[in-house]
Amino acid sequence: MKRSAALNTKSAVVKAGKLFFSILVCLSAGFIGSAATTPSIPTWYAGLRKPAFNPPNWIFAPVWTTLFILMGIAAFIVWDKGIRDKRTRFALWAFAVQLILNSLWSFIFFYFHSPFLAFLELILLWCAILWTSILFYGISRAASLLMLPYILWLSFAAVLNFSILLLNK
Repeated sequence: MKRSAALNTKSAVVKAGKLFFSILVCLSAGFIGSAATTPSIPTWYAGLRKPAFNPPNWIFAPVWTTLFILMGIAAFIVWDKGIRDKRTRFALWAFAVQLILNSLWSFIFFYFHSPFLAFLELILLWCAILWTSILFYGISRAASLLMLPYILWLSFAAVLNFSILLLNK
């Protein structure tokens, strides 16, 4: 009985560590992207013409933080299904690709000041998220559903990016 309780406790600690790590990786990607974003907000970005539906700047940090946490939970759920499984490894690889693309967008748009290239990259990112969500669905429906707010927000971001591109030719 004591051995079983110890194993359950160890398993719970390992799972909590994996969850924490998964969320930390996603938040770190957001932090990397924000390093390119933050300096340009009061300067270059402030000078751009934006559509009427452009949200206030303060909304982006809480939205992205929430999305990165949801992505981390989704990745944890998939990882917890068993890393030895080929499908799981492939799905997590796809997840890593979309996470890298996510950070890259911030550099293209805000650091390099290129709404056009950022929009093209955003299309690639959107496809990578869809691909990841489909792969996650084959492993865990819950993990796939946790990616839904992310792809919806990114769809809005694509419209916003495209609108900024058109308004600032």
